[in-house]
Amino acid sequence: MRIVITGASSGIGEALAKHYAARGATLALIARRKQELERLAGVLPCQTLLYGLDVTDAEGLRVAAADFIARAGVPDVVIGNAGISVGTLTQEAGDQPAFQRVLAVNVVGLFNTFQPFIVPMQKAGRGTLVGIASVAGIRGLPGSGAYSASKAAAITYLEALRGELRGSGLKVVTVLPGYIETPMTAHNPYPMPFILPADDAARRIARVIDAGTSYAVVPWQMAIVAKLLRLLPNRLFDAILSGRGRKPRIADL
Repeated sequence: MRIVITGASSGIGEALAKHYAARGATLALIARRKQELERLAGVLPCQTLLYGLDVTDAEGLRVAAADFIARAGVPDVVIGNAGISVGTLTQEAGDQPAFQRVLAVNVVGLFNTFQPFIVPMQKAGRGTLVGIASVAGIRGLPGSGAYSASKAAAITYLEALRGELRGSGLKVVTVLPGYIETPMTAHNPYPMPFILPADDAARRIARVIDAGTSYAVVPWQMAIVAKLLRLLPNRLFDAILSGRGRKPRIADL
C-alpha cells in the first residue's frame, strides 16, 4: 500500500502516518516543517519519503508527486489533510492576510495536492483521494469566518471532484472531523463535545477510507450535531452562537 499524506508533521496527519506505517504502507509525508517530518520518520517502521513543502506550492507538489511515483509507484491513497485554523474578524483590516492564507491552504491546497496524482491514478485504474474537511464547514461560526468558509468550500469542491471522477476508477472520500485533540484545537476557548484523541480519530478515518465511503463525519455523534445545526433557524442559530467563545486571532495568541 502506498499512501500520500499532507500536513503530516502533527495532529491528524501524524496520527494517520503512524496508523498506516503500522500496516506496512510506503508513505509520502508532506509538510512545511521538514525537521518535524524527519522526527516522525525516525519512529515509523516503514519506508518513508519526505517532502518539506507548503501545499500552496503547486509546482513543488508536482515535483514531489513525480518523485514519489518514480521511486515508489502510483499511490493507492492521497490524503489532503493539510489545514490551518485561526480566528478572524472582518472589521479588522489586519486579519486580511490570515483570511487569505486560510483559504489558500485549506481549499487551493487540496487542488494542488490532488492534481498531479489524478492522471497517473486514472491510468492505473484505481485509487482514492481523501479530503479532510470539518464539521465547521456546515455553518458559519462567528469569529471563525475564514475557517468555516474554507471548510464549506472544501466540502463542495470534493463533491464536485467526486462527480468529475465518476467512472474513472478513482474514489473521492470527504471526511468531516469534529473536535480532535491536536495543536489546532489546543487554544479553543469553548466546550468541544465528543472530542477524540488523534490516534483514535486516525483509526476511524482509516476505516472510512477502507470502506470507500463518499462522505463521513468522525465521530458519528458529530453527524447528529451537524444535522441539528443545519435545521436550526437563523435567529436561533445566531442567538446560540453569539455568546460562544471564539477562536483566538493571531493578534491574540
